[in-house]
Amino acid sequence: MVAFRGVTKRFADRAGQGEFVALAGVDYTVPKGAITGIIGRSGAGKSTLIRLVNGLEQPTSGSVLVDGVDVGALDETNLRGLRRKVGMIFQHFNLLSSRTVYGNIALPLEIAGLSRAAIKARVAPLIDLVGLSDKAGRYPAELSGGQKQRVGIARALATEPKLLLSDEATSALDPETTQSILDLLKTINRDLGLTVLLITHEMEVVKSIASEVAVIDKGLIVESGRTFDVFTRPRHETTRALLSGLPGTKLPDAITRRLKAEGSPGDRIYTRLTFFGATAEQPLIARLMSELGAEVNIITGTIDEIAGEPYGSLVVSYSADPAVLARAEAFYAQTGLSTEVLGYGA
Repeated sequence: MVAFRGVTKRFADRAGQGEFVALAGVDYTVPKGAITGIIGRSGAGKSTLIRLVNGLEQPTSGSVLVDGVDVGALDETNLRGLRRKVGMIFQHFNLLSSRTVYGNIALPLEIAGLSRAAIKARVAPLIDLVGLSDKAGRYPAELSGGQKQRVGIARALATEPKLLLSDEATSALDPETTQSILDLLKTINRDLGLTVLLITHEMEVVKSIASEVAVIDKGLIVESGRTFDVFTRPRHETTRALLSGLPGTKLPDAITRRLKAEGSPGDRIYTRLTFFGATAEQPLIARLMSELGAEVNIITGTIDEIAGEPYGSLVVSYSADPAVLARAEAFYAQTGLSTEVLGYGA
């Protein structure tokens, strides 16, 4: 649905001292029908990337193709036509305070010149879809944050787009409201076959909703793939840093402070075990304890889903005696457990 080909974007430095490089050569493809997340720290280039998709910004070099159309090659008339195929929802809703829920959703259709009857025929089902059938006559000031975002989503869908862009659409919402919005986006993706491209710094959002993910850092895509694969086997240090805040992945500080890179006689090894696929439902910890014949301590862990697939992460410690380590390695190889040595400690 979207292809970034060698895309760079530079802005003039506000201090008048040269240029700021927002994107440094992005090559990435967004598949049709998927929910794809772009994650990265603040200032990594996420917002610039998504603004190129609907022509709010133009690339300094390279090209952005939406459904095969080069956005940068369009004149103003054709760009307006493209934007009707690309809906966008915003962090701060961007609703018109003087218009009701119905009026805000109807606005892009009025601009497009549809008749009053045609507008009503399209707006009414959208209000039902986002769960606001009893709020059609209310104004934004009378709505909660989640309800405002639902209006924003319905407005973005009014022109029947092929692609929906989400610019930090849940970062201003509380966790419960965020989940309800994510559930709505998943429903829209499934029932309407709409491609969704979202940018966020919230790993929980990507973990919950995105089937594909790309990690951006300093204007470059540094890692991408299936969300499950990237989250369970992160290769780039930026990805690992972003994922470190997820529940169950962080060691207690008291343990982290005393970990060493190399072991000494009498030390214990601290290892992260990752469960997924066939390993997720097996009683492997009981078998590990039996196999090692040594005391195995469970330090921290979590059981969850990533993009709808079961996943577990467990940090354990046990004796770093060479004989115990050899039995552990043989067990991991036999069972297919993914492991990461975090360090050694007394």
